Amino acid sequence: MFHGQSIRVELRPTGIAELCFDRQNESINKFDARTVAELKSATDAIRGTPGVRGVLVTSAKEVFIVGADIFEFITMFAQPLAQIEAQIARKNAVFTAFQDLNVPSVTAINGLALGGGFEMALTCDARVMSESTQVGLPEVSLGLFPGFGGTVRLPRVTSSGVAIDWISSGRPQNAQSALAAGAVDALAAPEALRSAAELLLESLIASGDWRARREVRRGPFSADAMAFLKAKEALAKGALHQPAALAAVELMEAAAGLSRDEALKLESAAFAKITRTQAANSLVQIFINDQAVKKKSKGYAKIARKVKGAAVLGAGIMGGGIAYTSAVRGTPVVMKDIAQSALDLGVSEAKKLLSKQVESGRMKSDKAEAVLADIRPTLDYSGFESVDIVVEAVVENMKVKKIVLTEVEKRVGPNTIIASNTSSLSISEMAGGLARPENFVGMHFFNPVPVMPLVEVIRGPNTSELAAATVASYATAMGKTPIVVKECPGFLVNRILTPYLIGFLRALHDGADYVAIDRVMESFGWPMGPAYLQDVVGMDTLLHVLQVISEGFADRMKITFAHAVELMVQHKRLGQKSGAGFYRYERDPKGKPRKETDPQTAQLLASVQPVGLRQFADQELLERLMLPMIIEAVRCLEEGIADSAAEVDMSLLLGLGFPRHVGGPLKYADWLGLKNVVARCEAYSSLGTLYSVTPGMRAAALSGKTFY
Repeated sequence: MFHGQSIRVELRPTGIAELCFDRQNESINKFDARTVAELKSATDAIRGTPGVRGVLVTSAKEVFIVGADIFEFITMFAQPLAQIEAQIARKNAVFTAFQDLNVPSVTAINGLALGGGFEMALTCDARVMSESTQVGLPEVSLGLFPGFGGTVRLPRVTSSGVAIDWISSGRPQNAQSALAAGAVDALAAPEALRSAAELLLESLIASGDWRARREVRRGPFSADAMAFLKAKEALAKGALHQPAALAAVELMEAAAGLSRDEALKLESAAFAKITRTQAANSLVQIFINDQAVKKKSKGYAKIARKVKGAAVLGAGIMGGGIAYTSAVRGTPVVMKDIAQSALDLGVSEAKKLLSKQVESGRMKSDKAEAVLADIRPTLDYSGFESVDIVVEAVVENMKVKKIVLTEVEKRVGPNTIIASNTSSLSISEMAGGLARPENFVGMHFFNPVPVMPLVEVIRGPNTSELAAATVASYATAMGKTPIVVKECPGFLVNRILTPYLIGFLRALHDGADYVAIDRVMESFGWPMGPAYLQDVVGMDTLLHVLQVISEGFADRMKITFAHAVELMVQHKRLGQKSGAGFYRYERDPKGKPRKETDPQTAQLLASVQPVGLRQFADQELLERLMLPMIIEAVRCLEEGIADSAAEVDMSLLLGLGFPRHVGGPLKYADWLGLKNVVARCEAYSSLGTLYSVTPGMRAAALSGKTFY
């Protein structure tokens, strides 16, 4: 009947046409422009073939359809609004034409049916779902909502409450939830899925009641007014940065009393408008950036040396976290320290993390015991001779690290890679005393290690490609996202963060209120404002990092005024660790530090605020902190510290919690327009070279270039 590159249709002797999604030369099915075009051709073929009694929709892959081709969104977003709306309407007409075939249809859902895949299933008269399958409409995670009829068909198949929940949350649903919600008509064991779908189709053909059911779904649906009201109230707060969920709920409410076809017109128009939001543009770019970073990680794995065993040098909480993260992902670890108490702390940290896994039901107790057995604590170097990689995690002190690294190099094999977990110290200086500097790499874990996904892999001037690739591949095996960067003070993330923090300190010096700054930056989307962040990191740690990085880039980052971090350290207000920093902290009943404003802070800060307190507009505070960060991100890209804009932005997202709806500092610059960024930086030129743009930025602004 029809054979394409993504879809084929075959007519069986029984009169059943099987429409099978089978994307050639790929392991998954997805709805790109070609697949939509082939669905139209397949539908035309079914309609034009005599003797067809019904349609069975299947997939030849392990999953049904994973969704739309997100890489096509970038091109679509660049089109005029009317063109986007017309394009979505044309695609929707293809789905509608399939739904309106004059024979019944049943989908057999296997693996995953997400986004456009589930929307395809919703066009059918009935659905049978494998018991191990998940379905859902996760488009809100991309700043969007369903655009292939999901907001129209789901409430007409299930209920308004189900549609509100599934679409606004984007959560995938298991088979039992889907059946209970009425989104599917039956469940089947994976091996019995096809036969169950065939039986249901024959039942529909015999009874003929599919016609009445289909007619109902072409009309309006019953709207639960209270459910809509509660959803809108709940989603209103988050709509400032990520408006898609609220927009979808409002769309469904507006379309409830309309026919299917009228509702589809509303969906196409609303979808086009949501593509113009910052969140949609940023979140789609994040998805594409994430794919690029993962592809690069696979490339490292191809040239890396296999890591069968590892060692962690330096226990405690950090060392214990690294050892746990390695062992829980299948790489056994020897954990060494010179003090039994530190070893005990490291093992205790691993036990605590494993206990949480067991208590939450994510791990069986016997598995936890096996993981713990793969962490071997030791006070000597026994076992180091056979490991493939050593992660040094001793105190952040150059003299101590150089002594330890020189010693451990003598205890390991000639091919063992040695990686230093450092946040700011020079890789080339540490490698100076090593006999095999080509085997030495920086490996910066972010704290807490088991939670934070980013690992910076720092190449020194003598680091071999093999060593960097092996460490990156090991990080991937630990479940982390590695970004390989060139050495410079602060590496990538902390280097870009430092101008942001200096901008904060300068704003304080000029009379800004730290509470107001935190409010503005948290409203912008940061998980915590800069004052709170510094309390969490620790003032002593932060002062060390500020000193190292500002000295490395003294032309623009040298702090020439008395500032709050120095003041806090002098008064032993180190943040959460000491109970007071910018804020005061008390433990809640669960032992977690609870933040409270402290009247003493304002009195203390008066000594570093020569002009006293004064009011700043929110926009000025935002710009004074964010512009230096954008400039430094551009510098890192221009200098080749990271290879691509994608890696710069993903590092800030994964390492700092940069606001996702903004996409990263370089995506943010694109959204603002580089010409506007340069103009705003010039407006702050009186504040010093921290706001000076590079010649490359100025030239790019004049030529209208973007980073993406």
